[in-house]
Formats: sequence, C-alpha cells, structure tokens
Amino acid sequence: MVELVLRSRRVVTGDGERPAAVAVEAGRIVAVGGYDDVFETAVDTDLGATALLPGLVDTHVHVNEPGRTEWEGFASATRAAAAGGVTAIVDMPLNSLPPTVDVEALRVKQAAATGQTHVDVGFWGGAVPGNAAELPALHDAGVFGFKAFLADSGVPEFPPVSAAELRQALGAVDAQFVVHAEDPDHLGDLPGPASYAAFLGSRPAEAEHAAVATAIDAARATGGRVHILHLSAATALPLIAAAKDEGLRVTAETCPHYLTLDAGRIPDGATEYKCCPPIRDAANADRLWQALADGLITCVVSDHSPCTPELKKRDTGDFAAAWGGIASVQLGLPVIWTSARTRGLALADVIDWMARRPADLVGLRHKGRIAVGADADLVAFDPDDTFVVEPDKLHHKNPVTPYAGQKLHGVVRTTWLRGHAVTGETPHGRFLLRKDT
Repeated sequence: MVELVLRSRRVVTGDGERPAAVAVEAGRIVAVGGYDDVFETAVDTDLGATALLPGLVDTHVHVNEPGRTEWEGFASATRAAAAGGVTAIVDMPLNSLPPTVDVEALRVKQAAATGQTHVDVGFWGGAVPGNAAELPALHDAGVFGFKAFLADSGVPEFPPVSAAELRQALGAVDAQFVVHAEDPDHLGDLPGPASYAAFLGSRPAEAEHAAVATAIDAARATGGRVHILHLSAATALPLIAAAKDEGLRVTAETCPHYLTLDAGRIPDGATEYKCCPPIRDAANADRLWQALADGLITCVVSDHSPCTPELKKRDTGDFAAAWGGIASVQLGLPVIWTSARTRGLALADVIDWMARRPADLVGLRHKGRIAVGADADLVAFDPDDTFVVEPDKLHHKNPVTPYAGQKLHGVVRTTWLRGHAVTGETPHGRFLLRKDT
C-alpha cells in the first residue's frame, strides 16, 4: 500500500522521458514503474500527456527577509517558487538585514522564515572582509557554502572582498564558494540619467572576464571549490573550460534572462531589465546556450532579486539609479522551455539544468530527480500549453518583470512537496541543512 501514485506518458527521469508510474510513500519515491503497473493505493492520478517532472531546485534566490521584507519575503517568494515548479530554494545571504555572515545572523533569518515556507529552504552564508574566522562555525551550522562579491554588492552591509581576502576565505574552510564575478577596475562610472546602452557600456564583458580569472586563481592557490554565479559574458567561457581541464574545482551557472533576453531589444527607460552583470546581445546568448549543451555551464537558476517598484525607477527610466535585479523565480521554467524547444532541445535537458544539477551543486542528492529514494517533489507540467505573463497574477511580492506581455510555452498544473500538493495556503516547507545532505 502506498499513499500516492502519479502516472504520465511523459515522466522525466535521469534517463530521459518515458511513460511511467511514480509511487510515493512517507514523502519519498518508493517505485518508478511502468505506466500500466498496478499499485495498491488510495490516490492514483493519471496525468495523461501532461509531463511529470522532478521539482526544480533554485540555488540563487534573494528572499530579503528580515530587513527588506517589503522587497520580498519567505511566504511570497516560496509561494511564487511553488507556482513555478520550484520545490527547493537556497537563499542568498543578502539583501536581508542582518546579512548571513555569522551564526547569530543565520538564526535570525531562520526565525523569520519559520512557519512561512511553501517549499524547502536552505541558506548560503556570506564571505565579507574580516569574517573569515566566522566561516567554519557558520558552515557547521548548516549553510551550503559562502557567497562573495568581487565588486560592490549594492548594499553597504555586504562589502566586496579583494583577491587576497577571497583566497583567505577559501583557505579558512573547505566549502562551496559562489562568487559574483565582476572586477571593479573594469567597471565604468555611470552618471544619471543613463540609458540602457550607457549602463551596458559601464559593465563590459572584460569586467566578468577579469573577475572570473581572479576567482579561478583563488581556486588554484587554495584547492578550494569556486562556482561562478550568473555568468553573463560568454568571453569568460574559455577560462572556465581551461580551469576544468586543469582539474580545478570550478563550475558556473547562468540565468534565464541571459539566455533569452537581448540587449539590442531593451528600450531606453525599461529599468525592469536592469541586472548585474547586464543582459548582453543575442550572439552572446547563443554561446551560453552552447556551453550549457556542452556541459561547461552547470545549471540555470533564477537569481531572483526583487525590489519595490519605486526602486526600479520606472518613472524616470534612469538605469544609473535603478536597483539591479530581476524577479523570476516563478517564471524560469516556462521562460527556458520556450526558448529551448525552438532550439531543438528536450524537456529532459531543461530539467537536468534546473533540477538535478543545481541539487548536486549543493549536495542535495535526494532532490531534483525522479528516482527511488528521492523526495517526492514533483511537478505536473503541460509543455504544450501557453500563457501570457501578467505581472499582477504573479506571486512575487512586487509585480515587476521584464517578461510582462510575453507569450510563454509551458504551464505548471500542480506542484507536490514530498507528495503533498502545494496550494499556497498552508506552508509545509522545511529547512535544508548542509549537514543533512
């Protein structure tokens, strides 16, 4: 007797897509059988041609609570995640107050999140100047690793580290370090009011290239693990390839906006497109897609970084003054699928990039896959249906998105967390800790 059986003609497993029946008991997958297999169960749901996917894992989300909860919060962020087929997120150590740079701050954040999470939530710690001694205890407390900026983070309480400070942090603890790779010496001044072209010119590809080189040098010097966050500039790809060939523990991710949006199509004044590093041109995006297909880029995550509409400065259209960040945790799956299908890529490819690989990055071997023993985090997804993005129907706290008005392929019908449908009403998410992986 099992609690739940879900059947689909399109179940996405690690071996690709096939008809199957997935049996769930006590929150775990206990069998992945043939489509017509018989199970003794109280609930047997046939999804037909609607695909059954593993829940996505988004390791790059800024929840901002406590401290800047008017930007986003655990309830709204995780409700949006579930609506987008994401069943686990890892929260960044900023822009919350206090930032997660020591154990006390982690406890404050966990207290704020308690009872609010509709999906499972883990946490990154932060590496900032002067806190290297705090990192081992913070790692032992369960964070999945540490984020560091090589350029200004945008908030004063989370300053960037120098190359020497990054090496010191890497040497302080054997942990996963995730790095915002832009070199301040290559970033230009941006007096306002600024157009998108001026903003893009102030953050050239050379800034990413130089910072990626700095991060790789730190990995080489210490033997540490370095993951390049939100890679935008394809010119840095050969550096990452060479580091991998050298045997260094270096990986990289990119985001939906870098893969699907085109700098050449961003109107002046459309500050909802501002993010750092910036969206570049279509040829650059093509190279990122190829790096994904080749396995050079490990995964696709949202970098969900919302703010209030006022901070986006849509009234003035000033890219110099606007907050840099794109809110997309609810839209990542259909955004990527819409583009991937036109490139001849399979739904299984998308799920590999957005579920299994980010789960593996942080050691969540029981997440991001449909396999016996894995958590029954599952998504019913209609890959052929379409919808138009209406900002006021998103679950993000603030309805600001560059995808407004876009027609996207792929509709999330139901999301299950450990076998229970997520309704957005009663939160059932748990905290994820590195020591439990």
